[in-house]
Amino acid sequence: MRFARRGGPDGSPATARRQAPRLVVLDGLRIVAALMVVVFHYTALRGGWGQNPDEVFPVLRTATRYGWIGVEVFFLISGFVICMSAWGRSLGDYVVSRVSRIYPAYWFAIFLTAGVITLWPQVRSVEGMDVVFTNLTMVQEAFGVWDVDGVYWTLFIELKFYVLFAIVVATGVTYRKCVLFCGLWTLAAVIVPKSDSKLLEMWAMPLYTPYFVAGIAFYLMHRFKPTALLWGIVGMSLLIALHGVPKRVADNTNAGIPTLPAKVIVVAAFVIMALIALGYFNRIQWRWLTTAGALTFPLYLIHQYIGMTVIHGLREHVPPYPLVGGLIAAMLLAAWLIQRYVERPLGKRMRRALQRGMEEVRRESAPAPAAVLRKPEPKDTLPVLQEPRNHNKQYEPAEPGA
Repeated sequence: MRFARRGGPDGSPATARRQAPRLVVLDGLRIVAALMVVVFHYTALRGGWGQNPDEVFPVLRTATRYGWIGVEVFFLISGFVICMSAWGRSLGDYVVSRVSRIYPAYWFAIFLTAGVITLWPQVRSVEGMDVVFTNLTMVQEAFGVWDVDGVYWTLFIELKFYVLFAIVVATGVTYRKCVLFCGLWTLAAVIVPKSDSKLLEMWAMPLYTPYFVAGIAFYLMHRFKPTALLWGIVGMSLLIALHGVPKRVADNTNAGIPTLPAKVIVVAAFVIMALIALGYFNRIQWRWLTTAGALTFPLYLIHQYIGMTVIHGLREHVPPYPLVGGLIAAMLLAAWLIQRYVERPLGKRMRRALQRGMEEVRRESAPAPAAVLRKPEPKDTLPVLQEPRNHNKQYEPAEPGA
């Protein structure tokens, strides 16, 4: 492992970890997590099959019924990536980055999914347009409104993490503040469930906090260097995460299944993230992984109810395995089209519009220019001896916002 002089925990010169231009392996891990969730929905749930999936996929379902852990892997990656992308940014830039990143594709997916399940409501239906419009906020769960697609509940979890981490961004992201944030949020995740406060529990997110916190700690290892403190944060997060696995298994299965495989997958995800943080995969720079990683978000947004509707319509005409394989390929193609023609161009336009808005806010909130102060002109001197106005720089008006 190599280290370079890059700036210390608070921006001062210190030994810090040298980063690769892009952590391509994270893109690969992202698409793997997304495919885990997709395969789980297509093969381990009754969904559009109309019968017990054990009868359709008696062997495959033994493994794919744990695919929901891809959500936990997403949260682990998110802690790493959000801390990385927020470093050195202002709060305004952070907000613009997050909003322009997640909302364009999300809005498109809502209308696409709502359209499909309205035309073919065999698997799921939309109660009304008010549900669709509330879903546009991404906080529909707070209002008790159903998600247009079943996977959207995770976006509310992600959004709450963005809001909480914005507190760190607002005060300037540093090593010490990130560590303090990890410690306080972990403490809240442990204590709040005993308080019987739904509001506090909504923000503490005890089942998912350890993944975000571990991701932040892994990024600090990557940016600076691994320390006993950071390993302690990761170890504590792993133990808390494993404690919550049985509940997550129960929430995602209709019958009791072994929890050990789920715990093994969670441990494996932590190990892979540790290897990424320590730089063992820095040499992997395969461009196709970056392309695949870009498909993750739109694939995740559109796959569930649209895919189940397709399964319902074709299950009597196409064998299960070719149907699932072809459906995943079609969803990847649709995800590429959305990323290429919706997410990327609309994200750029939204980013520019929000940045212009931020600039206007900065200009409006900037202090007014100081009054022009001129050096008094001597009364008893000839005009030719007078100094040119504003010649002395210290009397020139201050720049707005200076």
